[in-house]
Amino acid sequence: MKPRIAVVTLALCTALAPLSGCGGGSGTATDDGSSSSSGAPATGTTSRTPAPGKGSKDPDDLNGDGHRDLVVPIVVGGGEGAPDERVGVVYGSARGLDPSTRGVYGRTGLGLPAPGRQLLAPKDSVAAADVTTADLDGDGFPDFVTTVRGPMASDNNVFAARTVPYISWGGPGGPASKTATPVQLPQSVTKLGVTSVVRGDFDGDGHHDLAGFAYNRSSLVVMYGPFTRSGAPARTDTSLPWADGELVADAVAPSGTPRATSLLVHAVSDGEQSGNTLYTARKGVQLSATARQLRNGNAHAFGDFDGDGQRDVAVGDDGSRNDEPGFGTEPAEVDGSLAVYPGSGGAPVTYRLPGAPKPARTGYGPGGYVAADPDGDGRDGILVATYEGATLLDGTRRTSVLRDGPATEDGKQIPAKWRHARPAGAADFDGDGKDELVLNWGADTRFGVYGERPTRWWITDGTTNANRATFTTTAFAPRSS
Repeated sequence: MKPRIAVVTLALCTALAPLSGCGGGSGTATDDGSSSSSGAPATGTTSRTPAPGKGSKDPDDLNGDGHRDLVVPIVVGGGEGAPDERVGVVYGSARGLDPSTRGVYGRTGLGLPAPGRQLLAPKDSVAAADVTTADLDGDGFPDFVTTVRGPMASDNNVFAARTVPYISWGGPGGPASKTATPVQLPQSVTKLGVTSVVRGDFDGDGHHDLAGFAYNRSSLVVMYGPFTRSGAPARTDTSLPWADGELVADAVAPSGTPRATSLLVHAVSDGEQSGNTLYTARKGVQLSATARQLRNGNAHAFGDFDGDGQRDVAVGDDGSRNDEPGFGTEPAEVDGSLAVYPGSGGAPVTYRLPGAPKPARTGYGPGGYVAADPDGDGRDGILVATYEGATLLDGTRRTSVLRDGPATEDGKQIPAKWRHARPAGAADFDGDGKDELVLNWGADTRFGVYGERPTRWWITDGTTNANRATFTTTAFAPRSS
């Protein structure tokens, strides 16, 4: 999930403490510039309606009021089997993020069709991982785009659930579709649909676009905006080849300034660090058909890492390893490193990653990378997930950014190696030219192993030990259906 948030000042945290449990944290700075804070976030059950906006060019300003909002995953109840999930939105305001102003959306609230009979998920469940936000019709109010799995179908020797993006049209109060609109897909992929749907501006014209892999393995599908209210894109490109993997897109500029967003194809992985292919975006034309092969690595981030004003891409080791015999290591040029590929097209620059403590290491790795500019110098650093929290790599400077969950949660003891929060995003939420960092944590073992089901969130004051906002999402969840 890519966080979508706005900031709250420390003064506002104090004012909202009875409602949202905001806090400045109790961590202390270390000699190497690292910072640590556990905090004790808790969120009240009351919720206010966000103020209606007049429209915005920011794809993550869901009610168009000029302030970024945060989309968070919510799990209703617990237990094994298919989770009952919802999509939560914490809305921003003139004073910043307000956890008591929020919305919770299920399948019904987003106007989505019922799931296919073969799916075991509860009837109103919708996963935040299946949702992206984009202003597809250009009205200033971002829309929810949800990947929906429907009835089983077959095409091109592939038999699977038909998978289609549905648009829940946005408005001044956030998404409010009574009936979501299916995206009109090209004829070559209509039988099975598309997977791994991402947003971008792949031709740099200022209109938001969508891309996904054809489920029938015929091509990569790029749908250029603006979209009509009937779900039809302005044009579609199916000339790029299909690949067995996932898509990673550069970020759309939150200012709304048109910027061409490149597209990365990450090859399928079974724990081993797998390959990456970059399709470069250029303003005024569609994605280049000439792809650049990058090194292996399961972690990625787009940003301006050399400060030259061009978008670069970082690819590297996320620490995960295939657990089959003989596949527990990676080649020396991959193991424990990341490479930054300059937007200028020059040779990649390689950086070593923080080492993994042997007692903490698992076969799944601690997580991915986040681009961040907490000092506002115009050059992004790379916030790297580690086995003990996160480390910001900014040139030769390294700063640890640590937040920890509690030792006990819901009556259960949490092992020390599972208490560390993970990086989830970064942005300049208060308009001061400096990024705040977003970390999250969850007591569920799925978070410790995979990073799934986070419930606690920290919005940091840069790399310091102070927090701009802290809250939990457990009180957001409705009663289990």
